Amino acid sequence: MRRSNFIVIPSAAEGSLVRQGRSLRALRLVGMTLLISSCSLAPDFTLPDTATPEVFNESGLPTTTGPQCHWQEAKPLAKEDRGLWWKIFDNAELNDLEKQAGDANQDLQTVAARVAEARATAESNSPSFLPDFDIGGNAVRAKSPSTAGVGFGVPAVQQKPYTLYSATGTLSYEVDLFDSVRDNYKAYSLDADAQEAAYKSTLLSLQADVAQNYFTIRALDAQRKLLRDTVTMREEAQRIMQHRFDYGEVGQQDLSRTQTDLASTKADLLSLDRQRTISEHALAVLLGKLPEQYTIAEASLDGMPPPLPPGLPSSLLLRRPDVASAQFTMAAANARIGVARAAFFPTISLTANGGYQSTGLSNLFLWSNRTWALGQVAGSAITMPIFDSGRNLARLDFAHAQYDEAVANYRQQVLVAFRDVEDNLTNQHLLADQYIQQNIAAQASQTAEDILQKRYKEGDVDFFQVVQAQRDSLAATRAAIDLRGQRFITTVGLVRALGGGWDDVKADTATEPAPADVKPETAPTVDTSAKPPEESPKTESPAPDTTPVTLPAPEAPKAEAPAVPTPLIDTPADLPPPTQMQPETPAVQPTTDSQFPSSGARHPLVP
Repeated sequence: MRRSNFIVIPSAAEGSLVRQGRSLRALRLVGMTLLISSCSLAPDFTLPDTATPEVFNESGLPTTTGPQCHWQEAKPLAKEDRGLWWKIFDNAELNDLEKQAGDANQDLQTVAARVAEARATAESNSPSFLPDFDIGGNAVRAKSPSTAGVGFGVPAVQQKPYTLYSATGTLSYEVDLFDSVRDNYKAYSLDADAQEAAYKSTLLSLQADVAQNYFTIRALDAQRKLLRDTVTMREEAQRIMQHRFDYGEVGQQDLSRTQTDLASTKADLLSLDRQRTISEHALAVLLGKLPEQYTIAEASLDGMPPPLPPGLPSSLLLRRPDVASAQFTMAAANARIGVARAAFFPTISLTANGGYQSTGLSNLFLWSNRTWALGQVAGSAITMPIFDSGRNLARLDFAHAQYDEAVANYRQQVLVAFRDVEDNLTNQHLLADQYIQQNIAAQASQTAEDILQKRYKEGDVDFFQVVQAQRDSLAATRAAIDLRGQRFITTVGLVRALGGGWDDVKADTATEPAPADVKPETAPTVDTSAKPPEESPKTESPAPDTTPVTLPAPEAPKAEAPAVPTPLIDTPADLPPPTQMQPETPAVQPTTDSQFPSSGARHPLVP
């Protein structure tokens, strides 16, 4: 190395080392560029913690509450198979209805089309690993300016108009710096996943709506059959009272009471007919049919809802479609944060074009007329925002706000899911207890009615005491039938809340095993053979004991219980025997109605 006028002049060997150093720096720059281009600016996505105890509070097992119940990481189960959950009811007609709804429901087809739209949108925004290639042609008619002559007095050369023909092809490629394109594609793909989860949510709601409408119709059918039999009985009672009125044995007030009972029962029957028709129309729309072209035959509501396994795990909630949809929406918002961050960094667009240009169309594709260009013909190949009045910063704030909203919505959706399950579990347990008590009430009211009918035949009570007992028995029986229908409907609601059935679920029963001596409930059967009270001689029946009936002490010898007639509703296996539910017979109070004669006075025409 030598110095010349304070200028350092390197030797040949030293110059070679300098060139090698420059090459290494260039390689490092290229390597850093490639490394940066493969880095995503989106935050690492993790599911937010949610407060999920191991089992539900109403599932029959102890739950973790208080300080031990914390927000823990949720594991998505959105892709788990929910199965044909309605088959737990073992109802062939319901199975057929579910198949019809899945094939023809218009709401379901609408959501399915939205899923296809979302998938196509995501595909249109997918990153391309190969450049785009376009071809085109053009024809331009132009004229160049005139050329001034050389020298004094030389006229200007006039240029003639010409037509320029061109046929070109263009290659373009946008370098995906900081994974902006990939993050954008990921966000659209997650939007499509959320839309698919919405489709599954619509499908589950459709299946649940079909089942609930079906069980509503069947419960109404059971009540309608009961009321039709009651109308027949009260029509006969009115006929008897009309005979007695015609012979002057009763007054107008007594006849009006029987007419009121008959008309009220017919009105109740018409109300049930109206409710059934509306439910039938709703079921027709769910099946994709016109309401006026669809009818479902009347049938009874058989059996009881399937029993619930004790200790349902709370992880079942994670397969709910609405929870999965909220999760995918949250992940998409996270990916869009990366897109918003990448807008602050440079973008690189690579372009190359080539083709042919000629003023004659016949010789356009001659090799001598070829043209080519590398780089942007218009604009810049590398662009970087310097000042944009804060628009990119606002877009980044918007992306963060969208993510925060999605997180809050996800957590709220989980809380709502827990509430839905707990509500339906509460309904399951309390409706079962209420049904048992209502069944007892129906049996007791039927027993009271039978006793009063027997005493009426013996002339100890008047006719309207029997009518009141019939009213009470009818109301109790209708309530029991309605509760049984509600239990079916609530079971379907629990399936909806859990996101599917529980046939393949292994319940956590280690804490408290299920009792082994619990017998399944049996469906109550309605005795429709009730007849209006008949008047008969009282020679064969002894006078009834009008003192209140009391149960003996457990250790004392038990007196012989009176015969109990067949109850209106069958007793489940876990109810006490009818003798333990024998109602106290009230003392007979003398009637003060002067227009109502003693039931001992009978007309020969009255049976």
